[in-house]
Amino acid sequence: MTTDHSVGFEPADRLAHDPEQVRRRFWRKIKSVAVRLPFVEDILAAYYCAFDRQTPRHVQIALLGAIAYFILPFDFLPDILPVLGFTDDAAILATALRMVASNITPEHREAARAAMQRGLEDEA
Repeated sequence: MTTDHSVGFEPADRLAHDPEQVRRRFWRKIKSVAVRLPFVEDILAAYYCAFDRQTPRHVQIALLGAIAYFILPFDFLPDILPVLGFTDDAAILATALRMVASNITPEHREAARAAMQRGLEDEA
């Protein structure tokens, strides 16, 4: 069953309810695939928005659901497929970002760029 704030994929929706698990698994995944992702800045900005205490709860839930889908080792299109592997992740993220775009602040974007410049090595 989906809600207005879910991705409609039960494993991702379940994982989204455990923010600490999302946090740990996100950094492992993003470090391993960042060089192949054209949308890495967007997913990092979404991550910072999702964990910002100033972000409304419904926005956090929507973003955590999209991030949870991204970090799951299995999804509709396996991430190991060349070119196509991340298209489903990008579609879920793009949808979530469109829904909550006004909540992603310049500070979230700047934090994403700073993490990219650091090479993601200091994150955890």
